[in-house]
Amino acid sequence: MSLKKPPASDEIQPAGQEQPVTTGEAQGEQSGAKVRSLRELIELVSGKGFDAQAVQEESGLAEVLPFPFLALVGQVEMKLALVLSLINPAIGGVLLIGPRGTGKTTAVRSLLDLLPEVARSTCFYGCLPEDIEAGGIDAVCPDCARKYAMGEPLTKMDRVRLVELPLNARLEDVVGGLDERAVIHERMRLRRGILAHADRNILYVDEVNLLADEIVDAILDASAQGTYTVRRGPITATYYARFSLVGSMNPEEGKLRPQIMDRFGLRVLVQGLKDPEERLEAYRRTIFYRTHPRRAVAQYKDETDIAREEVQLARELLPSVEIPDKIARGAIEMVRRLKIDSLRAEITLFEAARALAAADGRQLVSNRDITMVAPMALRLRRSTFMRDYFEHQGAEEEEMAAILKELMPQS
Repeated sequence: MSLKKPPASDEIQPAGQEQPVTTGEAQGEQSGAKVRSLRELIELVSGKGFDAQAVQEESGLAEVLPFPFLALVGQVEMKLALVLSLINPAIGGVLLIGPRGTGKTTAVRSLLDLLPEVARSTCFYGCLPEDIEAGGIDAVCPDCARKYAMGEPLTKMDRVRLVELPLNARLEDVVGGLDERAVIHERMRLRRGILAHADRNILYVDEVNLLADEIVDAILDASAQGTYTVRRGPITATYYARFSLVGSMNPEEGKLRPQIMDRFGLRVLVQGLKDPEERLEAYRRTIFYRTHPRRAVAQYKDETDIAREEVQLARELLPSVEIPDKIARGAIEMVRRLKIDSLRAEITLFEAARALAAADGRQLVSNRDITMVAPMALRLRRSTFMRDYFEHQGAEEEEMAAILKELMPQS
């Protein structure tokens, strides 16, 4: 999957001057050929402006309507990284790094309409078929054991959700704690925290570099294990926390701890738009969306529905996508030459390349896939401190070996 450079400035139509684009036109007339992949769809539709002349009755805002993802101007790498993370959660999430006002939070929240479906437990305790496969029938609650024995499903398909972690969240909000209403009635009961609600979903942390250390530690432990345990007095509960982590940060407000930086698979440097025409078009789309949110969302509905279906199809194709040995060895050699120690570099690189191939409907990863995702997967992984540390330690090891050879000759 490749998001190419957005249309040239002379191709961007100001809002109000562009004619409505139907799905058929999006797939044929503007591209010159039918759209063959999710990548091509996003490339095509991202250049489509809002039609301010479209007539649609405004009925008021009953819910939050996110800015259409396909209406984002420019920021090709950011959009690519976010879509790949939807296709393959094994990538390990995305970190967006850039100054204020560059659309980081808007882009993440705009994913709502593209989120695919996952199998979600219908049980209050979160019992899943894989629990039975791993631990037997006793690993689930009696009700789910009965359902399993009768051949009834333990899960249902449900849309992935975007769970946001507030910057002012307390540790109890994040991991869970005693249910205050139950305590009032002299009962002891735990309530799930944000991490448990994020299971099989996307956890978005804005200003991740400003989080308290205890919150960061809780996120690290949960993301590493996929589960976490809460103990409050005599009560203990273990929750699933298999989430994709998406974070954003402004580096001028503070650095990010290396431990949590390493947890993010893809790292995107988000800069402001350079092209004056793109900046003007971004302004026009923003104003149109703020003034007529329902009309703005409606004009991208057909293309958004197609993109969501393509994401779901790519997720289904992903298990069959393979990386040829020759390409994998070349990628590993690249990581070695960059002197990157973390094995997460290869994991992220390969999983992102597989997602890119799946998005294009291919079952084999190509060199082009590796080339496109390598900057996002490998940047900010080298540590000057660790390099200097090992160089110093290497000199000490050589000196020690020379002395041992002199004083302790081998017989």
